[in-house]
Amino acid sequence: MMEERPTPIIRVEALDPAFAPAAAEWAGRLHLPLGGDAGFALQLGSAGLQFVELGPQAPGPIRVDFVEGAVAHRRLYGGGSGQMIAKAVGIQPGVRPLVLDATAGLGRDAFVLAELGCVVTLIERHPLIAALLEDGLHRAHLHTADAAVGAIVARMRLLCGNAIDLMAAWAGEPPQVIYLDPMFPHRDKTALVKKEMRLFRPLVGDDDDAPALLEGALALATHRVVVKRSRKAPAIAGATPGYVLEGKSSRFDIYPKKSLKAKSDH
Repeated sequence: MMEERPTPIIRVEALDPAFAPAAAEWAGRLHLPLGGDAGFALQLGSAGLQFVELGPQAPGPIRVDFVEGAVAHRRLYGGGSGQMIAKAVGIQPGVRPLVLDATAGLGRDAFVLAELGCVVTLIERHPLIAALLEDGLHRAHLHTADAAVGAIVARMRLLCGNAIDLMAAWAGEPPQVIYLDPMFPHRDKTALVKKEMRLFRPLVGDDDDAPALLEGALALATHRVVVKRSRKAPAIAGATPGYVLEGKSSRFDIYPKKSLKAKSDH
């Protein structure tokens, strides 16, 4: 399980008085103080909910934005179904598997899969990160200038909780594919991800329970489990991947159970 570490002090604050009632609601939901001394803040303003480290040397805020920025660029220019993640989860002509992203984070990979036509359930266990994700999905639902974004997020459903427990108690149709991207070791060295690591690592630590996560995923998925790893990182302890898709900086370890077919699986 995750190692014990001092809990960072986080406050909730409204960036404008008009957002004070909603900020107070978030503070109540997340059991966080409104105001006071803190090292981090969850802020609510006209651009939505954002998380920021406080202090002179801190990086800028992080929010979930499915409409503009990096996610929009990837949606428009990212290569569509030719992307490695699409191949990893088994997207092919006539096949759009039912996917569970059990380590959702800020939802970028889940959004890509939903954009490609998959129905995706997201699980995020840290309540604050889940709050950012919930807010981003809500704002994308309300976005009317680009109908495509609304259609994509309509295929995304968010659950907040421990994925191992939620998978063990799963009710309803099981996912065909379960996608895992444990927090560490992280493959991406971009400035954005470095900022996210700096902000989130004090909150969540590393996914030291990844072997149990993989075991639970293999028990629930009907067709395959896909694990995203740094290219040179060892596979998660436990079952051996059936095959690997390798890119420049990351790879996908594939644990196949059954072939994905166009019509007979639906």
